[in-house]
Amino acid sequence: MNIYFQKSFQRGFGTYPLKGDDLCAAVDAALEAGYRAFDTAQMYGNEAETGAALAAGGVARTELCITTKVHPDNYSAEKFIPSVEASLEALKLDRADVLLLHWPPADGDVAPSLRLLQEAHDKGLAGAVGVSNYTARMMRDAKAVVDVPLVTNQVEFHPLLDQNKLLAAATETGIPLSSYASVARGEVFKHGLFAEIGEGYGKSAAQVVLRWILQKGVPLNTMSTKPANIRANFEIMDFTLSSIDMARIDTLNATGYRIIKPGLLPWVPEWD
Repeated sequence: MNIYFQKSFQRGFGTYPLKGDDLCAAVDAALEAGYRAFDTAQMYGNEAETGAALAAGGVARTELCITTKVHPDNYSAEKFIPSVEASLEALKLDRADVLLLHWPPADGDVAPSLRLLQEAHDKGLAGAVGVSNYTARMMRDAKAVVDVPLVTNQVEFHPLLDQNKLLAAATETGIPLSSYASVARGEVFKHGLFAEIGEGYGKSAAQVVLRWILQKGVPLNTMSTKPANIRANFEIMDFTLSSIDMARIDTLNATGYRIIKPGLLPWVPEWD
């Protein structure tokens, strides 16, 4: 089974942009709430703090799924493996459960970094590997380059953005999506539909949004520093949105709200 589709890992806790005491407190609250999947990255500058917080959290290593991501600046034969080894040292791990390429390379040629990712896997530095922020074309290219399963393409995914092309590519390639920016950094709360639907289930607007993502077949990452919100974001497995409510939410895809726009970072591709 794909590691992200194990029930305990479908709801991940993202650590960006947390650092210091805020990070430690949030990780503690997430562990207490029941989170067992945690997401960090070289780019976040918090791998060591995340590793320390998880090591001190009292949950057995075997129960955790820890994901980190390689910075595009390290997509060279000289830097890639040493950067992964440095991440593992910071995280206090022998290997990452999941290792992702954080962005496609700026030149759009995904093959060299994918081969380095497979090398890291073959060396035992990661139990599973995947990508992030890939377009549908890049997903198809990736499928042809590597001969190990890619367990995810982690992308911006929320009801205000039409990602049906990527969902179709996920079906075509067998590379499932997973989400970041799952509540569009709060933008979803400007739309009253989520709270309206939530009233019928005894759930909050945020819980409705997250449940919609899961019912799209997309494991998700959320982040909060408030223990009550951390718990609420996790408690979304005890209800199911009706097909009618799913369709009502689908109409908001037409909003076209995207946080990560081309030009924001050097590696952002032209999206589908």
